[in-house]
Amino acid sequence: MADLTPRQIVQELDRYIVGQDAAKRAVAVAIRNRWRRQQLPPDLRKDVTPKNIIMIGPTGVGKTEIARRLAQLVGAPFLKIEATKYTEVGYHGRDVESMIRDLTEVAIGLVRAEQRKLVETQAREKVMERLLDLLVPAPSAWETDSDEETERHVRTREKMRARLEAGELEERNVELNIEQKAVPVQIFSNMGMEQMDVDLQSMFERIMPRQSQQRQIPIREARRVLQEQETEALIDRQVVTEKAVELAENQGIIFLDELDKICGPASTHGPDVSRQGVQRDLLPVVEGTTVNTRYGPVRTDHILFIAAGAFHVSKPSDLMPELQGRFPIRVELIDLNRDDFLRILTEPRHSLTRQYAELLATEGVTLSFTPDGIEALADIAFEVNRTTQNIGARRLHTILERVVEDVCYEAPDLSEKTVQIDGAYVRGRLSAILQKEDLSRFIL
Repeated sequence: MADLTPRQIVQELDRYIVGQDAAKRAVAVAIRNRWRRQQLPPDLRKDVTPKNIIMIGPTGVGKTEIARRLAQLVGAPFLKIEATKYTEVGYHGRDVESMIRDLTEVAIGLVRAEQRKLVETQAREKVMERLLDLLVPAPSAWETDSDEETERHVRTREKMRARLEAGELEERNVELNIEQKAVPVQIFSNMGMEQMDVDLQSMFERIMPRQSQQRQIPIREARRVLQEQETEALIDRQVVTEKAVELAENQGIIFLDELDKICGPASTHGPDVSRQGVQRDLLPVVEGTTVNTRYGPVRTDHILFIAAGAFHVSKPSDLMPELQGRFPIRVELIDLNRDDFLRILTEPRHSLTRQYAELLATEGVTLSFTPDGIEALADIAFEVNRTTQNIGARRLHTILERVVEDVCYEAPDLSEKTVQIDGAYVRGRLSAILQKEDLSRFIL
């Protein structure tokens, strides 16, 4: 994990997310505390648990984006899931523990990518030798008795190597034995049987014979296939598994969205399998337990949970007291105002205005936004959010899409390849919709 100070983490997040300083500070401190924990003596380290966070705020203000960018920044396994997709153990639906299995799969992917880079050069050398074997097959045993034959074979091989490196043989066909990818066996299992599903599937993969076929393919395609085969052969699966489990246990981040949808009063009629039941099942996972995965047991004691929810109807205090205690840090994300919209359109590294400009540049169209055009977009987004449903920064997507719709449609056929979006253009495109309140609710 990168050795970043809280200030550096906030500065990095500022490049992509506007405002919400309280939330950024909270996650920056949580990440730095993980680094601090790693510096402690082992006997103390195991007792220091992460301080989980609840982000409270309406949709579209940056809750998910903060968590996602944070995980990218520190290279940690990151899983975003909705609390509403789970049901209580024993009922049809997903088991809460499956989030840990999913996180472990993400960690496996990260470690595999890292290991692939380590063996890339070695694999490339092996691919070159295998391609030469296909182009210049080794002479048979009785031919190798002659020194002259052996020398000729070596010279031919070196000439071919030079031509391969120069890229002269890319279109030449070679015959290669390609393994067919096995179709996964789908096993329909009941709730709580997901691990059995995984185990049975891997067992079938081992039992079923691997099918392969001979195919004539160009060298450029063969190089890719062989690179994959050689890389897989060089990666030590045991090392990948051990590192991934350790990474998931110590650096994993789970972003638990829509937490407010599973809290509320206990059901008075019948089992409440998707609210109180999920909270009860979530409690041991957040508190610290051991979950069995196909890669072995994974402890959840030091996984960082960042929960989020709008909490319009319910409040964090409506959660079970035991679960509340596991989320000691509460941060409120504030509604976006007009100035925030202005900054969102101009400041982030990959702002929406830049995205549209770059997309149209691929067609040779130069799209530019004037300051008063950007102000008009911000004004309208703020006004529509205020008068209809407040969906935060996502409102900018709907408004911008409506404004540049004609340009995007006509781009390949435009004779005038420079388009300027100013205040008059924005209002001209949106005035008809904004005048009719029902229409603006429907379209924007």
